[in-house]
Amino acid sequence: MWKGRFQKATADLVQQFGESISYDWRLYKHDIAGSIAHARAQLTAGLLTQQEFDDIEKGLREIEADIDAGNFEFSIALEDIHMNIESELTKRIGAAGGKLHTARSRNDQVATDTRLYCREQVGNIIELITQLQTVLLNKAEQYAEAVVPGYTHLQRGQPVTIGHHLLAYVEMFQRDKSRLHGCRKRLNVCPLGSGALAGSTINLDRHAIAAELEFSDVTHNSMDAISDRDYIAEMLFIFSLCGAHLSRLSEDLILWCSSEFGFATLSDAHTTGSSLMPQKKNPDVCEITRGKTGRLYGNLTAILTAIKGLPLTYNRDLQEDKEPLFDSIDTIDLTLRVNTEMIADMEINVDTCLAAASDPLLLATDLADYLVKNGVPFRQAHELVGLAVAESAKSGIPLDQLDLSKVSSEYKPDAKDVFSLATALKARTNPGAPSPENVRKEIQRLREKI
Repeated sequence: MWKGRFQKATADLVQQFGESISYDWRLYKHDIAGSIAHARAQLTAGLLTQQEFDDIEKGLREIEADIDAGNFEFSIALEDIHMNIESELTKRIGAAGGKLHTARSRNDQVATDTRLYCREQVGNIIELITQLQTVLLNKAEQYAEAVVPGYTHLQRGQPVTIGHHLLAYVEMFQRDKSRLHGCRKRLNVCPLGSGALAGSTINLDRHAIAAELEFSDVTHNSMDAISDRDYIAEMLFIFSLCGAHLSRLSEDLILWCSSEFGFATLSDAHTTGSSLMPQKKNPDVCEITRGKTGRLYGNLTAILTAIKGLPLTYNRDLQEDKEPLFDSIDTIDLTLRVNTEMIADMEINVDTCLAAASDPLLLATDLADYLVKNGVPFRQAHELVGLAVAESAKSGIPLDQLDLSKVSSEYKPDAKDVFSLATALKARTNPGAPSPENVRKEIQRLREKI
């Protein structure tokens, strides 16, 4: 590429240190698409004859087919996917191949390829999140009325339903999808034509190139266009946050599947055993999901660190954007797929959940609400319920069997009516609350939304 300026060949160690073909080969389809659009603009500008353009397009399509079939030999000496393809094209079609790079730099070429790749992958991840949401909605519908304790501080708080609990994750993943849609919109601008940093004196039709590649617009500052990696950092952040949501779901399932909780059972196909303890059935998918989330965070940190001190414009440090990007895409892709499978096969132990939710202490707040409805100020009601709970703990008598009138005259005979799970849940009809009716309406709303 630069033999006119240099008198010595690049050292082997420098080639090994600087090559990116070992991982950026996966950009080949996008590199070829960008090259064909660029060549077509050259044809329109009169820089190529029709025959030269036809030879370039045909040669590139043949190279693409060879790579698809695994019949293409990549060379480290050519550093990256761009030069591997261009070099092979020139070998196959001759001098016309040497014209392809006119008015183009590897700087705007890689920026274009990466945006095309990211746009495609964002679409794939959105679809995978939708599949996971669909499975969660199916489970939420199946267990819309299965009562389970809701927790704060990992202590039983108030009764909810499994359906309501699972819908919380559907909401989280919906926000992840919304962020990805926004990210895809922001990254979908075409940098091709920005050159190395200052465009070119050979002016090709950038808008025509953008239209062919289905970009919504062209970039408007050549220096920013070739050095911008915001969209990669944004993607890695969204993947990290999605990973956090997956990790939280995993932690819930790890607890639910423990002997101490016993709320859920994962299938044998999505658990593992122990090499020593024959009785074990371990939720390894959930545990690995927690671990993979740390990996996503690490990739985000890597890209932010790589770009934080770079002056304009292109610096070779930017080559370090691709391995974290590719790894995060592979990680979130597989993690979403395996969790979708696992949750589809998961069973909820409804009776165990109900037994845990039947602890009358879970309705202590409802008892306070009862007093408020009978004219007692909330702070006084809170204290009176606290006194009743203390008496229950001291006497060993369950709260729903305690003679509440001995605690305070504010408690009337109908106070014990509070201790009905069905009534308590049915009364929670405010938007966002976990009544079974609300849960079913939310399931329908979310099915339509996702």
